Amino acid sequence: MSTSPTSVSIGVIFAVVATLGWALNFIAPYVTGAYSLYDLMAVRFLIAGALGVVWMVLCRAQLPVLSPGQRLFAAVLGALGCLGYGVCIAAGVIFGGPVLTPACVGMVPVLLALVGNASHKTLRWRQLVMPLSCLTVGLLLANISSLHQPSLGAGSWLAGLCFSLGAVALWLGFSVINQKQLARLPACATGLWTALMLVGAGVAALCLLPWIYALGLLQLPTLGAAWSQAWPLYAWSLVIAVMSTVVGAWAWNAATRRLPMVLSGQLIALESLFATLLGLWFHQRWPTPLEVAGLAAVLIGVVMAVRIILAQEKPAATHPTLGELQHD
Repeated sequence: MSTSPTSVSIGVIFAVVATLGWALNFIAPYVTGAYSLYDLMAVRFLIAGALGVVWMVLCRAQLPVLSPGQRLFAAVLGALGCLGYGVCIAAGVIFGGPVLTPACVGMVPVLLALVGNASHKTLRWRQLVMPLSCLTVGLLLANISSLHQPSLGAGSWLAGLCFSLGAVALWLGFSVINQKQLARLPACATGLWTALMLVGAGVAALCLLPWIYALGLLQLPTLGAAWSQAWPLYAWSLVIAVMSTVVGAWAWNAATRRLPMVLSGQLIALESLFATLLGLWFHQRWPTPLEVAGLAAVLIGVVMAVRIILAQEKPAATHPTLGELQHD
């Protein structure tokens, strides 16, 4: 992994693009119309899988770079990290309401930064106190305004909690494993690795489709699947599939190759910032003072983390001493 200031800056740009794409996941409840969230997710991941197949064909020259085991691993990782995470998010919102799942997922940036620094010591722990404190406070303030939502039954809340924690576990596991795998691959294989992840997510969605249909969770068979009736669903599924799944996965993999996990983990907090702004736009309202404070704290925490990493890397990139090289 290149850790020069230029590489870190490019990685941050890729991470911003990825989190902006991922934020589109949270607009799904606003764009499904009469159809269900399951309809949108099924169509979205089938489209993503088809795009992954096309992408894999375009990257077929790099296939020999990956062993059959690595190709299968990328597909399984995509199924868990893309589809599995998406299913847990959707189920968490359905069973636990709109507050519980975002609050749990909001822990991911902090936890991932801690895990990243513990597994590969990049910064002194005291350097993480201020940016992580800003992120934590900001995420709490951004979500606290929605605590007035009506309470749910104990059984439903517990199911929502399990799915929300499942989403956190899947994303943490995906991020750690994906970063380790990408570090072992040549840069030319990043596109193919991303394509295989999309194919894995699409195949998993195709396998789950009969089960979802049997449970009666799909509205397409009853409301109609013709283009004249369901074109808004198809259009939004395409937009979210391209921006969130395809562009998001590619940009995040590109960022992962350039950033230490302690920084990339904190940058995930930008997803909450972008998701909140998109939600406010769909609700056609301005943010409350608490939400403004929360969003500002998240942004400040991210800027602080980037500045700390850049300050950490600049001396090593410009004039490392022999003792520093031996210590590394």
